[in-house]
Amino acid sequence: MPPRVIVVGGGLSGLSAAHTIYLAGGNVVLLDKNNFMGGNSTKATSGINGALTRTQVDEKIADSVKQFYDDTLKSARDKARPDLIKVLTYKSAAAVEWLQDVFGLDLTLVSRLGGHSFPRTHRGHDAKFPGMAITYALMQRFEELAEKEPERMQLIKKAKVTKINRDGNTVTGVTYTFNGEETVCDGPVILATGGYAADFSETSLLKKWRPDTFDLATTNGAHATGDGHKMLMNIGANGIDMDKVQVHPTGLVDPKDPGAKTKFLAAEALRGEGGLLLNSKGQRFTDELEHRDYVSGKMWEEKEKGVWPIRLVLNSKASNVLDFHTRHYSGRGLMKKMTGKELAKDIGCSEKELSKTFSDYNSYAKGEAKDPFNKKYFHNGPVEIDDTFYVAEMEPVLHFTMGGIEINDQAQCLNGEEGNKPFDGLFVCGELAGGVHGANRLGGSSLLGCVVYGRVAGDSASKYLFQKVLNGGVSTASQRLGQISLHIDPSQPGKISVEWANGVGASGSDESKQSQQSQTSAGPVMSQNADSNDPGKVSATNSMKDFKVPDEEYSLEEVAKHNKKEDLWIAVKGVVMNVTDWVDEHPGGPQALFSHMGKDASEEFEMLHDDEVIPKYAAGIVIGRVKGQEVRLEY
Repeated sequence: MPPRVIVVGGGLSGLSAAHTIYLAGGNVVLLDKNNFMGGNSTKATSGINGALTRTQVDEKIADSVKQFYDDTLKSARDKARPDLIKVLTYKSAAAVEWLQDVFGLDLTLVSRLGGHSFPRTHRGHDAKFPGMAITYALMQRFEELAEKEPERMQLIKKAKVTKINRDGNTVTGVTYTFNGEETVCDGPVILATGGYAADFSETSLLKKWRPDTFDLATTNGAHATGDGHKMLMNIGANGIDMDKVQVHPTGLVDPKDPGAKTKFLAAEALRGEGGLLLNSKGQRFTDELEHRDYVSGKMWEEKEKGVWPIRLVLNSKASNVLDFHTRHYSGRGLMKKMTGKELAKDIGCSEKELSKTFSDYNSYAKGEAKDPFNKKYFHNGPVEIDDTFYVAEMEPVLHFTMGGIEINDQAQCLNGEEGNKPFDGLFVCGELAGGVHGANRLGGSSLLGCVVYGRVAGDSASKYLFQKVLNGGVSTASQRLGQISLHIDPSQPGKISVEWANGVGASGSDESKQSQQSQTSAGPVMSQNADSNDPGKVSATNSMKDFKVPDEEYSLEEVAKHNKKEDLWIAVKGVVMNVTDWVDEHPGGPQALFSHMGKDASEEFEMLHDDEVIPKYAAGIVIGRVKGQEVRLEY
């Protein structure tokens, strides 16, 4: 096996790093402890920030990179790291356009989120959350490459990294477990293992650094347990700003399970497009577009005053702009559509009181009076009681951890035991990296941080690997690699193929692990014309000709009987699936399936997935077809 960079974590940051290395001519093995990639990146609901992008120029948005830098610096407060913020903001347009140009993604809708001076949060016109659309495109592209070029791109799922291996200040690789067996994998390492906003374990970083948040619900998947933080701090890396945990103000309260430990996030875009936060008297109490920690603090104050629950309210104009979001949340039973009269009754205030809240707000929007909460930006008005609204109850939830491992602006991990000298061959990106967002992260900058620093880490790791090769292998690890053969292809400038006469690490073992896993994707098909040499073309590569829907028929009444967590069926587009033992395998987490127990979830499925997902990703749980319906899956 040729030398390669080891990427740990298959979320957007790890995938961005992996694709950057591939495009630079390097090889990658990607390890993920889950049986699916995506991490929390697939859950991001508002978009990705970028200043001075082509889209902003086309829309004549007078933003600047300096203004984005200043906004981020202000949000980061006393924990601001200007060097890291400069990389994040000054490379933002390139990151957005990389996604557009290399992966063919539509990111031509722009919104203004809290703390931003201009609209700069990009998403697409398609009916999918931007985090899902972006991450799935990179996931599927990686899987295609792993299928077609396994000598260059390897994917090993259910591989839990337990140790960072080192020789002095040089990181030589990782140790991971797979099926109970321990394996050592050698090479430079990029860690992209995510945050710790779901770390409720015995060694909880939340309990250590922010015990006041430990009892809150989280929007994170159960995998966000700070594994990377703990491993790196064990070898001398610095944990910085670890008490800076972002509590997002708008977690959706499920009326059927208000105390659920995991909650869905109400995208900040809902407030960005004009959604209002009202207390139990039907009154506003904050600038809805202030920083997240500020709005969360104002919500807690309302609770202390005894005027909870808090509702997020969108009028028809805002709802139409965010039709996908409102239908998605409504489909899960988390949001309701109602008239102004019904809203007043639901809140428990009079129509007159609610109408006054709206008329006052409209006067602020027109500039006829000053908003008492100093709101500056008003969208999709006027808000009038004679309208229809989408309404949901909200509470603050654990969302993101700004704290993490200290890096420099090259995404190198710093060794605190060596006077903050960078480790050789160790790079950190994504939510694991501390200092990038300071004390508070702006909405839309999580996906941006993943792509920008994933690409920086990929560039740095590629440079490190190639320097080792070109310098003749001066490290202890490289001395064991044997004969090196370089092939420089004049037709592809900058691309170098590297071959070792002897294998490195446990490559044979890695290959056997890879062969035990099907290279399947939960991602949408982006193109029907895959070309392994063209990273802009993304398509399905796995044959689905063997997939067949069983002939057994079940009525929807029969499906409805299987509506418990321990006995859970769902119907989708004419097929019936028994997901009882599959809930932990679902990339969206168990909660997403629990919302549809015993139901026909076709509409929800169509909003999130392409039909190929079922035969490619969940063929084994299809048990039959819906009686009286045609099978509508296209594959």
